[in-house]
Amino acid sequence: MGREEQVEEREVLESIFPEEITDISETCYRIKIKLDVQDADGREDPQPPVFYLQVSYPEAYPDVAPDLEIIAPSNAPKHPRFDIQEDRARLLEGLQPTIEENMGMAMVFTLVSALKEAAENLVAERVKSELEEKEREIAKAEEEENRKFQGTPVTKETFREWQERFRKEMEEEERRKREEKEAEEKKKKSSGREAPGREEVKLTGKQIWERGLAGKGDFDDEGDDEPPSTGVEKLQIAA
Repeated sequence: MGREEQVEEREVLESIFPEEITDISETCYRIKIKLDVQDADGREDPQPPVFYLQVSYPEAYPDVAPDLEIIAPSNAPKHPRFDIQEDRARLLEGLQPTIEENMGMAMVFTLVSALKEAAENLVAERVKSELEEKEREIAKAEEEENRKFQGTPVTKETFREWQERFRKEMEEEERRKREEKEAEEKKKKSSGREAPGREEVKLTGKQIWERGLAGKGDFDDEGDDEPPSTGVEKLQIAA
């Protein structure tokens, strides 16, 4: 009875997975499973994970569970979000509830469907985790960038501290200007730039004559253009 059900199930699986199923023996075969997953950009993954579910029938199957093994294809490139070595135990354990629910019935097709869905969900969780991590990094970078343009929140304490610093800075500035002004005044005094104004100097008669100023002064007030000739003759005789 068990063997007849096994053969019948194998024929049904042949019609469902004509290119995916491969016989290992009369009671053992493999079914190739290709996952339908997306990458981190939401596009269909051009190189989705592929693996095999190997099924072996015990003599009493389907009254007992089939022997299952998940196998990676030989020389298959490692997928960034799916690794048979790491995920095998988790996926097989996840099939136990399905096996228990279908005990006594042909269950391989149901197991293949459940395994494919579980593996795709596993990849989707990792894609979601990557996106969330990327969003956290972007948010952190934006927060750090925004912090550059934000000042320190003003409180009573911070305002008093700022006020005290400002007062000291203003006092220091006033002191510096006062010292500079005093130093400048001392420098002017030491260089004679602050000497009193010159007093009016009276010229002698000889200095008036040498500078051509003779005849000016009182004569200009009377409108005379030239000094009296007698005065000039006396000066010449005296010379």
